[in-house]
Amino acid sequence: MRRGLDIEILRWGVELRMTGRLDSRSAPVARTSLHEALDGGDGDLTVSLGGTEIWDGAGLGVIVGTSRRARRSGRRLVLTEVRPREMRMLRVALVPRTAVVRPAQLATS
Repeated sequence: MRRGLDIEILRWGVELRMTGRLDSRSAPVARTSLHEALDGGDGDLTVSLGGTEIWDGAGLGVIVGTSRRARRSGRRLVLTEVRPREMRMLRVALVPRTAVVRPAQLATS
């Protein structure tokens, strides 16, 4: 996995895709992008995390803070394509209490 973080806007204020490493280096940009998306839309904010690795507490904090901010503003954060490692981290941080967290569909052979 590459070291940077890319954030693709699929539908402004409604749907984003994040790929790369979410850590202390990328957290400020991710936080700003997510907060702008929350402020610029209505209803659910869907964020695909399928290509994202959460590397540290700063990265996890971005997700936790965005989830709380969404709830306070009357919106809902929906995290999709969450891989098992990230799912464990989100559960420990109690994110599923304030956001919808959908696991990635693992390929079967």
